[in-house]
Amino acid sequence: MPSWLSIYTDFSERRKGVIDERNVPVDEFVRDLNLEVLYKNEGSSYHIQSADINRPGLQLAGFFEHFSHDRVQVIGKGEYKYFNSLSNEVRNERLRKLLSYEIPVLVLARGLEARTDFLKAAQDYNRIILRSQMATTRFINKASAYLNERLAPFKTIHGVLVDIYGIGVLIMGKSGVGKSETALELIKRGHRLVADDAVEIKRIEEDVIRGEAPEIIRCLMEIRGIGILDIKSLYGVGAIRQNKIIDMVVELENWEEGKYYDRLGIDEEYMDILGVPIEKLVIPVKPGRNLAMIIEVAAKNFRQKKMGYNAAEIFNQKLMKKLKD
Repeated sequence: MPSWLSIYTDFSERRKGVIDERNVPVDEFVRDLNLEVLYKNEGSSYHIQSADINRPGLQLAGFFEHFSHDRVQVIGKGEYKYFNSLSNEVRNERLRKLLSYEIPVLVLARGLEARTDFLKAAQDYNRIILRSQMATTRFINKASAYLNERLAPFKTIHGVLVDIYGIGVLIMGKSGVGKSETALELIKRGHRLVADDAVEIKRIEEDVIRGEAPEIIRCLMEIRGIGILDIKSLYGVGAIRQNKIIDMVVELENWEEGKYYDRLGIDEEYMDILGVPIEKLVIPVKPGRNLAMIIEVAAKNFRQKKMGYNAAEIFNQKLMKKLKD
């Protein structure tokens, strides 16, 4: 019978296509950023789908070509002063054209007052007007970080994520190959568990991915023959961490006689996760091999290479020089 951890993983994989198409409900945006609602039609459902922020200064000046209307729109003191300097006729024309676009929300920063014509146009076009007391730049930075986190590309992978000497190592392999048992030995050696069985991965930057455990199985580990273990209770808070940047992938596979396995470390293999290439090692599993120690050394070697020292390359250079002599 499959474990409830595996059932959760299968459920996450079936939902992967849905999860990837994420959005942020405006109600949550308002709540999490402590915003004041100046106008919102309560009978409608609104969502934010872009993490980018736009300041519509050009649009208030009358230039609507290349208008990024799908973004959160933020009006600061500069735009507000310019808008108020316009004649009533011009101001009304540009305001109504601005709000005629399908913008998700418009935020007035610095606690700026919303004019009556502003609210009337929002009502006519069914647009959401919010207000923040924060300075414009500070609000944009906070909102951008929040939306980037909420809308980051996302997927669930079957594996175990462990923090080894500050290196995020994602251990993968077929069911029963020994991923969790190896991770448990690493924890005993002083390293930290991030996630077991199901790893939720987000691309938080163009070339950076971060993994964490789903909340329901956080700090838990499944060991066949024993059951569910609470790592936090057994080994203390120092044995777990909530999330970790993924630096390398280690794939465990059963030893196949006659198959080629890299013995020098010169050939580098990569695995694409959410469009980010992550260095990958394939470690064959057979009785007598201390997998925890091998992965621990692999993490040390990875860190050493990132610091500019590659033992395999130095050996190869010495070998080539010797052959030329």
